[in-house]
Amino acid sequence: MKRKVLCTSTGCLEYAPERYLKDHDIGIIRIHILFKGKEYLEGQGLDPVEFYKELETLEDVKNNLPKTAMPTSAEICEHFEKAIADGYEELFVICISSKMGGTYNFIRLMAEDFKDRIKIHVIDAKITCFGEGLLAVKTAEMIEQNMPTEQILKEIKWMQDHQEFLGIDGKLDYLIYNGRLKGGKAFMGKMIGICPVIHFSKDGDCEPLCSVVSQKKALNKTCEILKEIIGDRETKDYILFHIFTGTSVIEKLDVIEKAHGISCNHEPVIMSPVSGCHNGPWLAGYGLLFLRREDEPLE
Repeated sequence: MKRKVLCTSTGCLEYAPERYLKDHDIGIIRIHILFKGKEYLEGQGLDPVEFYKELETLEDVKNNLPKTAMPTSAEICEHFEKAIADGYEELFVICISSKMGGTYNFIRLMAEDFKDRIKIHVIDAKITCFGEGLLAVKTAEMIEQNMPTEQILKEIKWMQDHQEFLGIDGKLDYLIYNGRLKGGKAFMGKMIGICPVIHFSKDGDCEPLCSVVSQKKALNKTCEILKEIIGDRETKDYILFHIFTGTSVIEKLDVIEKAHGISCNHEPVIMSPVSGCHNGPWLAGYGLLFLRREDEPLE
């Protein structure tokens, strides 16, 4: 059976090392971003490094916030029609967490119209950034190994249960302007320099784990939590990488993590503009994916 993987653009595969798209036939379903009067398809025409630099110095942020929009039905159908025309019989579509917007549910709805022509598994990654992209890469690798579909779906579920996104929002500005932090919490947080440590819950919600005063203390707390999550697991049994938007906070994290004995074993990956515009250009942290050992049950 000929099988293919698609991933939403928030999976950062175009910002990750080139080998992932070169070595695997993974299609990209692009989410839209609207910024300063222009509309972009993510991954085309909007460089994330320059985008975050611009956000750092953006005047009148509240009235110039970037906006995002789902892929259109025509764009999604084009991917499905092309897969059919290319002779594929089965698709795995890895989507940004359903808690981060309507993209997952919309793609799942569109897939229903194709159920008599091609088998489509629409999978809620329950995460974003390169954690989402890694699920797509691992799925492609399992297809290349001729793994049965039923086992692939179980392996994906195992990885979803053993993934983590952990970091800080170095400033609250964009969380406040986007309405994610409101009222007294927003006022007090900004006044005393609160810096939340955030992660993705098992349900795929981006939520605060704790709030710390000052970036430095929050970065230290992030490293402490990460060390606890990894425990005594060997380096070969996980993938750990930096996630960031702008560079100012990630440079501080580079220094602090050394004191905690933390060392990433994968290249850093910048967050996609669609995901990062809601947090702003001062996010820094980690993506973590455990790799299942032979002694660990699949179910």
